[in-house]
Amino acid sequence: MKPETSDKAQQAAKPRMREPTDNEILDKLGGSHAVARIFEIRGPSVSDWRKYGIPKARRMYLQVVYPHVFEHVPVRRKRA
Repeated sequence: MKPETSDKAQQAAKPRMREPTDNEILDKLGGSHAVARIFEIRGPSVSDWRKYGIPKARRMYLQVVYPHVFEHVPVRRKRA
C-alpha cells in the first residue's frame, strides 16, 4: 500500500506556475526584432508590445506556431 499524503503536502511539493509575461515571450522568441521578422513588420512596432502588451491576434498566432514559448514558468519565491 502507498502511504497517503495530505493535499497540502502534495501542493507544497509542486512548484507554483504562472503564464509567461509578454516580455518573457518576446525574449524566448529571440527579441523584438526577431518577432518583427516573423510578422514582417518593423522592430519598433514590436518593441511597443513590451509596454502595451502583445495584440490579441498576434498572441494567438504565436501560441499556435510556437506553443513551447507559452509553457507555464515557476513562480519565483521571495527571499526573506
